[in-house]
Amino acid sequence: MLSFEHLYSTLPEPLWVATQVTPVADPELIAFNAPLAEELGAKEIPDSATLAQWFSGNQPMPDAKPGAMGYAGHQFGNFVPQLGDGRALLLGEVIDQDGVRRDVQLKGSGRTPFSRGGDGRSPLGPVLREYLVSEFMAAMGIPTTRALAAVASGERVVRQMAEPGAVFTRVASSHIRVGTFQFAAAQRDEALLKALADHVIERHYPEAASAEDPYMALLEAVVARQAVLIARWMSIGFIHGVMNTDNCSIAGETIDYGPCAFMEQFDPQKAYSSVDQGKRYAFANQPAIAQWNLARFAETLLPLMREEGDALVEQATDAIRRFDPFFAAERRRLHANKLGLAEESDQAMPLMEGLESQMQQGRMDMTATFDALTHYAASLSDEHREALLSLTTQPDALAAWLDNWRAEQVASQDSQRLAAMRHANPIIIPRNHRVQEVIDAAYDGDFAPFHTLLDVVTQPFEDSTEARRLAAPATESEQVLRTFCGT
Repeated sequence: MLSFEHLYSTLPEPLWVATQVTPVADPELIAFNAPLAEELGAKEIPDSATLAQWFSGNQPMPDAKPGAMGYAGHQFGNFVPQLGDGRALLLGEVIDQDGVRRDVQLKGSGRTPFSRGGDGRSPLGPVLREYLVSEFMAAMGIPTTRALAAVASGERVVRQMAEPGAVFTRVASSHIRVGTFQFAAAQRDEALLKALADHVIERHYPEAASAEDPYMALLEAVVARQAVLIARWMSIGFIHGVMNTDNCSIAGETIDYGPCAFMEQFDPQKAYSSVDQGKRYAFANQPAIAQWNLARFAETLLPLMREEGDALVEQATDAIRRFDPFFAAERRRLHANKLGLAEESDQAMPLMEGLESQMQQGRMDMTATFDALTHYAASLSDEHREALLSLTTQPDALAAWLDNWRAEQVASQDSQRLAAMRHANPIIIPRNHRVQEVIDAAYDGDFAPFHTLLDVVTQPFEDSTEARRLAAPATESEQVLRTFCGT
């Protein structure tokens, strides 16, 4: 079905270690992303039983060459020199319809040389969460890994309790992380590090190859992509949850949807992850953490760079500092779109800061607020104004903000601006309680709610009765306050 190549496996061990899949007991297909498969070059889609065998790993896919990738990582600030794919296997790479090389990987496919005593399996819940959230992010145009398939394993996985198991198939521009470079650097083998860096330049940043210092150019390019990515996360209230360096993609994609969640009632210090007790990765901390991760990336590249001594450190530091202007420029653009203003408006930032203050003080739901503002911008009706004001506990203060916003928005009022506003403000996100409802139903053997929610969140701007039902913010009793990793 897919035609695999194996460029990454030509890199020396221990960056990649050939490993066999551990078969599962009774694979059953939950979901298969046929449009993505066609995008990856699949000519024919086999029946569900064959797909279940292939995407559980029970039956090898033609030309697949499974292997585990080695990487290290700073986990909550503490460096671990060897982590690696403890429950994932890279099957190979495909060249998609646009000529882009992309990885195909199984998650939950059994033990690997990097499992460190783990079982190499995945519970069903995290598989469904990653499928839903990654496909929503793709529909929003946010760089992300993609979901190709989910297969129930017919086995139980023991975490806090025994849970149904599953295998997830993920597609990525690549699975190379900051932690991959940290792993290579920890081997104290400059040839190994250079081979990895040259591979990344050839694959992701070919323009860096012709720079005076290709490795400094690589750093600068990765900084720019990460800055844009984090700005886009923040624009929709996404909270990754575990921004360790091993979860920071060199390709600039969102990767490793563990205890991720979306902001509901606006609070810059919101954190959902059960493992983030100190709120290191809270919503507002994400830009600074991304920059910290990039500094760790820069440290690995220093031996390859042309400058030496203090001049080298200063040049690398300047590259990391460029995160701030890249992030600010993308954030300004996104703020203007979310508020329905011209992108050159100098009021986008102060107006957004004012609205965020209103959302926090008025206990407003972030997604519902911007959706209601979009409707009001399109109609300017009293009905839509009142609907927006009904979302806050402080309507007088919000009404004053609306008057200021309206005065600025008049200058930008046209159909193109309103279309940009709509496509910056989804009607629906994968709300935390809805994802949990889907998981609970699936644990009882009912996957219909999963497919219903998937259909809606992959069309996040389409208004419908079902979208409105699933878009409703959680009641107090429905709120999900903690999210969990699958490891």
